[in-house]
Amino acid sequence: MLAAELECPLCDRMEWPEGLISHRRTKVMDEESVPAGLLRAHSTKRGVWAKIHVLEGALEYRIEDPVNACFTLTKGQVGIIVPEVRHRVAPGRTVKFFVEFWRAVNSESESNSRET
Repeated sequence: MLAAELECPLCDRMEWPEGLISHRRTKVMDEESVPAGLLRAHSTKRGVWAKIHVLEGALEYRIEDPVNACFTLTKGQVGIIVPEVRHRVAPGRTVKFFVEFWRAVNSESESNSRET
């Protein structure tokens, strides 16, 4: 079963799983500083979840197959990014936001043990 694709009900429902830790976040971006890569379809790596935090204004968050959904996130709202699902953003006229990346608690210890 190594490298087999597994069903993930939490991913399918875009529900935040338990046992994740925040491990990195971007700087605060606005409508002018958002990197071009975030405007095109891209995905996080296997096991990496993320949250889009909107601080001001509005941000369109579009999720591609298999979810096919579009949300307009505004101040105080959070967009859930599921591992390996392609998505992109489109800033409104004015927006300030950042992305926070999360992983399973044991991912860090696994990474450290592989490096040593």
